[in-house]
Amino acid sequence: MSNEKYEKGLKIRTQVLGEAYVQRSIENADDFTRPLQEMVTEYCWGHVWGREGLSLKERSMINLAMISALNRPHELKLHVRGALRNGLSREQIREILLQVGIYCGVPAAVDSFRLAREAFAEADAEAPVNPSAV
Repeated sequence: MSNEKYEKGLKIRTQVLGEAYVQRSIENADDFTRPLQEMVTEYCWGHVWGREGLSLKERSMINLAMISALNRPHELKLHVRGALRNGLSREQIREILLQVGIYCGVPAAVDSFRLAREAFAEADAEAPVNPSAV
């Protein structure tokens, strides 16, 4: 598939979620799931994430709150990693998840904190080693 919104969406999706994840999602698509991958890339990432008005960082903040409220653990972990890529600090992510606890319930916050810690650990494991620190 090739159109302007799809290409813009692919660029933003890759920037936020990471090249390896996006590449895997697209390569693993089959005749059944390919239309979903195309729709998500074009409409979610190209039409909405690609709009002006909110920064990627702000969009990540909103996503973390919504995905936590909706109890979507796989997507939350993925978007915690994306939020880090978009410049959110761990402290900002913590504050978002505390807000979730107040408005969506403590169980949602507990699960979200656990998943965020797992995402932080994965991000730390993938972080390039600074040669001067060794």
